Order: sequence, then C-alpha cells, then structure tokens
Amino acid sequence: MKTGRMVGLALLMSAALVGLSVSCGGPAQKKKITMWHIQTQDNQKKTIDDSMARFMKDHPGYNVEVVALQNDAYKTKLKVSMGANEMPDIFISWSGGPMISYVDSGKIADITSYMNKKNYKDRFMAGGIAQATYKDKIWAVPIESVSIAMVFYNKEVFAKYGLKEPATIDELEAICATLKSKGVTPFSLANKTKWTGSMYYMYLVDRYGGPSVFADAANRKNGGSFENEVFAKAGAKIQEWVKKGYFNQGFNGLDEDSGQSRALLYSGKAAMTVMGSWLISTVKSENPDFLAKLDAFPFPAVKDGNGDPSDTVGTIGDNFYSVSASCKNPEAAFTAITYLLDDTAVKERSAQGKIPPLNSTTVSDPLLSKVLATAKAAKANQLWYDQYLSPEMGELHKDTSQELFGLTKTPAEVDKIMEEKAQATAGK
Repeated sequence: MKTGRMVGLALLMSAALVGLSVSCGGPAQKKKITMWHIQTQDNQKKTIDDSMARFMKDHPGYNVEVVALQNDAYKTKLKVSMGANEMPDIFISWSGGPMISYVDSGKIADITSYMNKKNYKDRFMAGGIAQATYKDKIWAVPIESVSIAMVFYNKEVFAKYGLKEPATIDELEAICATLKSKGVTPFSLANKTKWTGSMYYMYLVDRYGGPSVFADAANRKNGGSFENEVFAKAGAKIQEWVKKGYFNQGFNGLDEDSGQSRALLYSGKAAMTVMGSWLISTVKSENPDFLAKLDAFPFPAVKDGNGDPSDTVGTIGDNFYSVSASCKNPEAAFTAITYLLDDTAVKERSAQGKIPPLNSTTVSDPLLSKVLATAKAAKANQLWYDQYLSPEMGELHKDTSQELFGLTKTPAEVDKIMEEKAQATAGK
C-alpha cells in the first residue's frame, strides 16, 4: 500500500510538472541570428530586410536581427566588437587583408563545406570566389555587386563643351584644362574618408607600372618596395593635378557618405569623379533624374606605361558576407546569407543598378553593360589597397594617400613611410 501511494504521488507530481511546463513555457523560443551590413540606402536596405523576412518565414525557428551602419561607423564598431569578443553572427568585409586577419585570429568561420554543398559556389563568378578564398578554404560569400572603379561623368557637361571620352591621360588632362577654362571643376572628390582619393592613386600606379609593382611591394617578393619609382610617379601626378585645381576646394574635409561629392556632379559644378560602380545604384536611389546624364569610361592609359589599360581596380562581389566563428548556428546563418542572392534579391539588386557576382548575370541597362564589359575585359583586377593590405598597412596607406592630396607630404616621404612600415611588419 505504501509503495502504491508513493507511485501515485509521483505520477501526480509528474503530471503537475508537465502542466506547469505547458502553461508557463509557451511556444519554443526562437534562435537569434544577428547581421551587420552597410547598405544604408533605403531600397538597398529594404532588399536585405526582405531577404531576411523570407528566410524567417521559411525557417520559423529563427529570428534575424539586422543592423545597417554607415561605412566608417561600421568599421569602428566591428573592430570594437572583435576586441570584446562580441561579434555579430553575420558581418561583411571586403576580402583581402582584413578577411585574412579575421581568419588568422580565429574570428571567422570556414564555410567551404556549405559552399560546396550542391555545388552552390559554382553559381558565382570565379573572381569572386577567388577573393573569398584563403589557404584553400572559402571564408565569405560575394554578395552585393561587381564593383569596379571607373571615371563617371556628367554627359550634359561634356556635350556642352564638345568633350569626348579620353583614351589616354594626355587626353584627360586636355579635358581638365578645357573644363577649368569654363569655370567647371574637372573632378568632384570628398576625401575625408581617405579611400576615395586612393582610387586615383591606385589606377595611376597600375597604369605606370602594372599590377606586379604593388603586389611585389605588398607581399615582399621579387625585390618589391614601396619606394619603387612607380609609386613616386603616381604621387607626383596626383599632386600636379591638385596644384592645377583639378579637384574641388576643401576636398579633404568633405564626406563621401553624406553625398558632398555627388552634389557637385549633380549640379554640373564638377564634370567627373572616379568612383566604384556602386555609384549607379546610389544615383538610382538618391537622384534618379540624374541617371540620364550619367556615363562612364575606363581610367585612361599612360603613355609608355607598363600597365595594361584594360586593368581594373575594384572587387568582384563588393561586400563579402561571413559567418562569425562564435556563431552558435553557423549553418543557419549561412543559409540566411543565401537568401541575399535568391531569385527575388537578384532581381531587386539588378533593378537598383547592381551587378550580382553570378555567372548567370545579364544586364540590359547600357551603363551597367559598360561596367560589366569593362570588368570582363580586364586582364587584371586590383583589389582596393586598403582591403588587400593588412589592416595596419591599409590604414597607413589611406592616411598617406590623403596627405598626398593635401600636399602635406611629398611622394618620397609617403613612399618611405610605407616602406618602413612594410619592413617592420613583414612576417607578422
């Protein structure tokens, strides 16, 4: 009897506990995935938000918290979060040096198996996968766009003064002289963030010396040095253009993110700007009426230069999305990333003026077609220096590049600073 009463009591207690669990627990708590990105334009941000809404609808056990940040604010926030070991589950980088540093410090997850599953990686342009690969493993997914720097210009201004797209630097400088004589600033530039001016410098280095000059200096190979005369020539040409007034006044204090450079292009006060091809998407979102006036041409060739004029500067993917090594649900996070390039997202990105880095990508817009053709024709593509180099060297390059434009350091001084830092950090 005693035993039977004890069993009965145990059953009652068990039933009570089950009832308590049902009445107090409710639905199972969703697993949280955090994502940080820098696509802050309304339509671009909406594409990402909608992509994550589709993922959550298909995977009701997950909730994705999406945070959009301005470019430079994002870089600062990401650096702080890494130092505090409070990484978001999904975050963007630009491949190159920063991605490599994340891998070497154990901050980023190896997604090779996910990319290989059902041959998912075969959807992407080879150049994009190459930029996401390090030590024979894939660490990121190229998402946003094929983004190469070109010389964008106001067709209305060119037509007004009978100007044609130049093929050489000499022809470009003749255009600049004409524009100056008409009271029009040749190039709009907002260089407070430093990477904007760097585009001019990178192209000049390539056109004077070809891609091996930078690669050898950066990788400490084949006797490469940042004191190679090619870097000095590029810096001297930049400072020549500054002294001739080819750039707007106060450019080193103007902010690219807030559109201060684009405003000059829109108004016709400046005729050209060197910018990544994401400019097309930005204009579509920010000032769609200006699209009819926007055109572009490849950065011109240098007479007797060793660089191939087909070479480009940029990235085949623009923003590369990675999964943090600390992510508790890496496969789910990777799956969420794939929704950023599902059929709906690809259609939206194409409509926004982007070129998804997929083998299946086709474009009908004439300007986008020109960008895609330029990218495909390139014999070499130089990843942005500040992304190719280590974070420390990349920041130094941006600082010294800005000083070149500001005329506060000579090319020789800049090159010496870069070379000394490269020697000091070699092998680290």
